[in-house]
Amino acid sequence: MLTIQDDGKHQYIDEGQGEVLLLLHGLFGTLSNWDAVVDQFKDRYRVVIPMMPLYTISVPKAGIKGLTKYIESFVEDKGLKDLTLIGNSLGGHIGLFYITRNAEKVRRLVLTGSSGLYENTMGGSFPKRGSYDFVQEKVGYTFYDPNIATKELVDEVYDVTTSRSKVLRVISIARSAQKHNMGKDIKNMHVPTLLVWGLNDTITPPFVAHEFHSLMPNSELKFIDECCHAPMMEHPEQFNAYLEDFLERHPL
Repeated sequence: MLTIQDDGKHQYIDEGQGEVLLLLHGLFGTLSNWDAVVDQFKDRYRVVIPMMPLYTISVPKAGIKGLTKYIESFVEDKGLKDLTLIGNSLGGHIGLFYITRNAEKVRRLVLTGSSGLYENTMGGSFPKRGSYDFVQEKVGYTFYDPNIATKELVDEVYDVTTSRSKVLRVISIARSAQKHNMGKDIKNMHVPTLLVWGLNDTITPPFVAHEFHSLMPNSELKFIDECCHAPMMEHPEQFNAYLEDFLERHPL
């Protein structure tokens, strides 16, 4: 069980010592999405995971820019530098926009199921309030094996959908992500980049990974079969193996 720290301004995980791996979760993600990464790398790296204020950020700021400013504030407050930035889904998108404003702080980038070019949010529709079956189906849609969508995970998302204020923020963030295309920006990103994609991803399909790869001048692409939108959860051993190899080949 990871220990969540709270400094009154941020909630976050901070495990280990050394080079900083900054992990960013997705729109319905939680800190626990990264458990396997933390377990494998905390003995050699400082693994930091901020909890993004998806459900508490003011509605006018509920979007890519507002969340990126939150990450900028977090990095500044914690004195982090020489980052290896690792983002899943919306977290990857936030990471990309962060680089456009703070390129000097990022030394390596890892994207997995990232938005920023295209995404099919929640399988084409936003979660309906008060429908547990709908939420269960859509959370399952995130994984190749729907059984990975545990009751605990479904309950977390369902709790969000029963709150009008949270739903408003989710919709605002999702629409911001869909409108905020990074195509022109990523052509100029020369940071070493690892793309790890589920071959069966239905939210950011494989063609999205190929497009990232073709646009980013210093990128490499790895696919994982029988895997959908969260490789680090569905196939943690393979994901970690790709990450380990990438870090070793691109020392700081």
